[in-house]
Amino acid sequence: MINGIITPMVTPLLSDNLSLDLIGTKKLIEHIISGGVHGLFILGTTGEATNLSYKTRIELIIESCKIVNNRIPVFVGITDTSIEESIKLASISKEAGATAVVAAPPYYYRLGQIELYKYYWNLADQVSLPLYLYNMPSHTKTNIDIDTTLKLSEHPNIIGLKDSSANTVYFQKLCHLFKNKDFCLLVGPEEVTSETVLMGGNGGVNGGSNMFPKLYVELYKATNAKDFKRIDELQHLVMEISTKIYSLGSFGSSYLKGMKGGLAALGIIETNIAPPFHSFEEKEMKLVRENIEKIKVELDKILK
Repeated sequence: MINGIITPMVTPLLSDNLSLDLIGTKKLIEHIISGGVHGLFILGTTGEATNLSYKTRIELIIESCKIVNNRIPVFVGITDTSIEESIKLASISKEAGATAVVAAPPYYYRLGQIELYKYYWNLADQVSLPLYLYNMPSHTKTNIDIDTTLKLSEHPNIIGLKDSSANTVYFQKLCHLFKNKDFCLLVGPEEVTSETVLMGGNGGVNGGSNMFPKLYVELYKATNAKDFKRIDELQHLVMEISTKIYSLGSFGSSYLKGMKGGLAALGIIETNIAPPFHSFEEKEMKLVRENIEKIKVELDKILK
């Protein structure tokens, strides 16, 4: 079971907004690992997986596992509307050396809980890597209900769940029901990572750790130590990122635009983003650069 901060890595793209940026991928992975994170998650929501071609997804799996070289666990998103394609991605992930795979519900049709249960059980039977459930109802139109999660946890190959519902009551119920059980519970929204770790969760899959991995690792450590003064200092910066980087503009994709804009401001990758989205214009990027610099200066003071 993994505990700590797992980075849901963005996918660095070339200026055609389609092809993998190999140099940027290596630079980003080294930056993330140097920050002390406990795992890497590729091809999730932050990784724009559903907007990428299978060719690019496969290339990212192979290259990421090669660069990581077993230094930290690698989790691969295999979410797809076709179970056949999910199984293929899982097989490629296994061959590349990944640790586990992660799957949200198929996202076109709304599934009932019985259908969802049967889907996941079937998928878990057919993949050779451990499987994490991924609850993302805002994007998939389907919530993985608590009873369904309990039933699926009985499958020996289903070992955990990443919850991005932002429903802390739901997450707390899961923590209560899985207390002292070998089932990993991770939270997506970084704004509540500290809170959910205190509830008994195993950690966070936090997008901001692409930009500032040490911030989220230190917050996780402070939370485990119940150092509430330090939690307050670090949580403030997490909220600064949430409100001043992810919330710029009135786009549904502002989170992704802000994340890639922030990484560009730090000199790590370019802002290129897969269609149908597009990068921030200069007026937004000016704000991103200003805010990133302020956050960086404040973080450096705290971490001294």
